[in-house]
Amino acid sequence: MDFTPIILAAIKPMLWVVPFIIIIGFLRTPKVKGIIGEAFVKFLAKIKLPKDIYHPIHNVTLPTDDGTTQIDHIFVSRFGVFVVETKNMKGWIFGGENQAQWTQQIFKKKNKFQNPIRQNYKHVKTLESALEIPPEAIISVIAFTGECILKTKMPPNVTRGIGYVDYIRSFSTPIFSEAQVQSLAAQIESCRLKPSRKTDREHVQNLKSRHLSVSDGVCPSCGREMVLRIAKKGANSGNNFWGCSGYPLCRTVQKIT
Repeated sequence: MDFTPIILAAIKPMLWVVPFIIIIGFLRTPKVKGIIGEAFVKFLAKIKLPKDIYHPIHNVTLPTDDGTTQIDHIFVSRFGVFVVETKNMKGWIFGGENQAQWTQQIFKKKNKFQNPIRQNYKHVKTLESALEIPPEAIISVIAFTGECILKTKMPPNVTRGIGYVDYIRSFSTPIFSEAQVQSLAAQIESCRLKPSRKTDREHVQNLKSRHLSVSDGVCPSCGREMVLRIAKKGANSGNNFWGCSGYPLCRTVQKIT
């Protein structure tokens, strides 16, 4: 007796679940979550930060001495140049201003990720050098999005949800003229690398190729903690290496040097 028709009839009602599971898995990847978080920040800026006051520039890749650095959002205004780093995360977030790594806790699971204040510091200093303006004119802003709760006391520039807009708008003393605002925005546009998939790929490759020392302990791709692992197969079988704790969502590895 051929059971094929019976089996097909039994599994047919469940076939719709497969693409649904694939889509959910895709939406949970670090890259897609980052894109969603940046889109949320752009949307809020569009409705809450008037373009005639805050000139928005998104996804800015700038050359650096060791490769490139990528800034999520820049808002140029008479009140300063705001550099925004977005983090689309869920769960409880613990961290201190001077800690190298912060912690994300979802139920009993804990993940380490790079202190976003330190991460944004490089963005700020790169932009400061490119624009040749005083450091007090560039303001670092961290914008957490998603279903997360900041469980420790954070500096005022570490915000959640719409809080980043309120923080930016709290600066009300003009330090630039309108002509200077236009000039600064033009400078950023002229020194940035052309926005493209190629630029994004090369930036990721630059991150992966940077030297990772034992003291760093942070994944150059996603900011999670790097953990010591042992290769189980292949030419390097038995050798130790650094692997991202976000595996299999992030497959970044580093040789031990």
